[in-house]
Amino acid sequence: MKSSKISTYGLLIALAFILSYIEALFPPPVPIPGIKLGLANLMVLAGLYTMGVKEAFVLSLIRIILVGLTFGNMSTMLFSLAGGILSWLVMSLLKQVKSFSLVGVSVAGAVSHNIGQIITAIFVTENINIIYYLPFLLLSGLITGAVIGIIGALIIKRIKKQ
Repeated sequence: MKSSKISTYGLLIALAFILSYIEALFPPPVPIPGIKLGLANLMVLAGLYTMGVKEAFVLSLIRIILVGLTFGNMSTMLFSLAGGILSWLVMSLLKQVKSFSLVGVSVAGAVSHNIGQIITAIFVTENINIIYYLPFLLLSGLITGAVIGIIGALIIKRIKKQ
């Protein structure tokens, strides 16, 4: 691996970790558990568009593990992994299609992250009624995914200029 690629990996992982910490400091603006902006996903999105699909997967995986070990527990890590892997898969596929904008890819990633977490919650709790929580998460995914996509587009534009 080139040293520039290694340094980019390190930078994106460090930024994702810091953004996760910052997000953990502030309570979500709505009183619904599980809803958050997803600032660390900015770095996964940046990795996807500047480094590649495999690199974004590794970045996402490392970020989830580090944040889970530092700020969470095995349960939060399980939910983050389920959402993160599904989100990465959907974003990677939609990026390849090329008919989706970066914001559209981000929104799809946020929504699929929420779907992955709900599916995991259904299996963990063995309670299908958790599905009723999904509309709230999908709405938040639409909003936060759009915000992250807009900010991500600005970041990616700057990274590509370098």
